Amino acid sequence: MTDVTQSVPGLYDGVASSIAVVVLLLEFLMLRAAMLRAQVRLYAVQSFAVSLLAVAVAYGRDVPELYVLAALSFLLKAVAVPAVLLRLMRNADAEIAGSGVLGVASEVLVSIVVAGVGFFLVGQLGIESDVLPSAALSLSVAVVLVAFVLMIMRRDVVSQAVGFFSLENGVSLASLVVAAGMPLILEVAFLFDLLVAVVVFGVLMRLHHARTQSLSTEMLTRLRG
Repeated sequence: MTDVTQSVPGLYDGVASSIAVVVLLLEFLMLRAAMLRAQVRLYAVQSFAVSLLAVAVAYGRDVPELYVLAALSFLLKAVAVPAVLLRLMRNADAEIAGSGVLGVASEVLVSIVVAGVGFFLVGQLGIESDVLPSAALSLSVAVVLVAFVLMIMRRDVVSQAVGFFSLENGVSLASLVVAAGMPLILEVAFLFDLLVAVVVFGVLMRLHHARTQSLSTEMLTRLRG
């Protein structure tokens, strides 16, 4: 009876694992979304989920500095970044994400395979964490891999930007697993790196739309020598 009781996850582990699963499912929804604005909103929800997980870790494992990180992450990734992207899209006529060589259904199937391989391979490493369930690390790697699929398969600037930003959410999830006690100044520095990326993508989107009157990156393949 004791062994059975110890094998049953507690409330904290259940909540943390559920939030991590939601983060991965939202990544799949971004890949499947056909509307650019829907992708941006899904990214905002995913960022909120990552911030919520940071709050859960701060409360469940008594890491008070994570409250500050969660607040900054929410303001920057769930509010500021989506607002900037939606504002940049205001002058663009494009509303539908650019499809790649594969159709949406095929892209989802590819991402499921990639995520599954990454999940099980990381699980075989046997990395344990005192802060979050070990499955959360496997889920974070799956998020990163699906984000790569989104960036590679979609042929528009917005989808590629969302893929890059959501990849950072996967990295943030992994950092909560392996380094939740990292000094706050370093964790905030990572957020400012994201801010730099937002500025770069914002300039890229403006210049690309001004020159081509489109958000599609398909014509950029002509630049290959």
